[in-house]
Amino acid sequence: MRLIQRIRRSQLYRSIMRHPAPRDRRNRSAAVLTNLVLHLHPVAISRHAVRIGYTWCLGGIAFFLMLVETITGVLLMLYYRPTATHAYRDMLELRDAVSFGMMREIHRWGAHAMVIVVMLHMLRVFLTGSYRPPREFNWVVGVMLLLLTLFLAFTGYLLPWDQLSMWAVTVGTNMAGAAPFFGHEGPGSAWIIAHGRPLITSQSDIRYLLLGADSVTEETLNRFYVLHCIALPLAVFALCALHFWRVRKDGGISGPL
Repeated sequence: MRLIQRIRRSQLYRSIMRHPAPRDRRNRSAAVLTNLVLHLHPVAISRHAVRIGYTWCLGGIAFFLMLVETITGVLLMLYYRPTATHAYRDMLELRDAVSFGMMREIHRWGAHAMVIVVMLHMLRVFLTGSYRPPREFNWVVGVMLLLLTLFLAFTGYLLPWDQLSMWAVTVGTNMAGAAPFFGHEGPGSAWIIAHGRPLITSQSDIRYLLLGADSVTEETLNRFYVLHCIALPLAVFALCALHFWRVRKDGGISGPL
């Protein structure tokens, strides 16, 4: 015990831990408020918020699955090569020949589970009225996270580089080409004109931005790989931090109707 007390009184320990051990309510609150990770969570929560039958822990499960996807995805990146020559072969070897090849299956099934859990979480929030003021902004953040989750699944679908993924992305991007205002085949695109020329064409619309070409090519694979592994995960983690912070600032988890 004396050794522990000496450690706690040392300059090194006090430079890291700015408050004493959280043995009472005040120090517990101070420890939470001054911690980089813990400050995202409330100091105290209502009894209903810890009832499994109310929240079903769906938000926490969704975030846990995102962490699983991140860890397994980083491990897959050590072997997978996003080129037309190697992508399909690497996918087969990740499944059949590479040690811990089950990481690909964990990543694939984790993605399916994450989409389902996020949708169920949104349904729970809607049915319990947790989107109502003062939580309407956090509801918008949640909708953005749902869209990013779906886009993560869509971009990852192309990475195996097989016939199923290539034609699925072809169908999906063709739908984007018919989007209002942003797709060259969509309504309203002909209205966007500069100097007498249309700005939204087959070479400048949202479909071409996604593909990087007129059809699904190696440029598309490279773009989807960068989106799936870097851009979208960074956006998801940033919005998750904002989402958790707003849950706290908006009064914690909403009560039952």
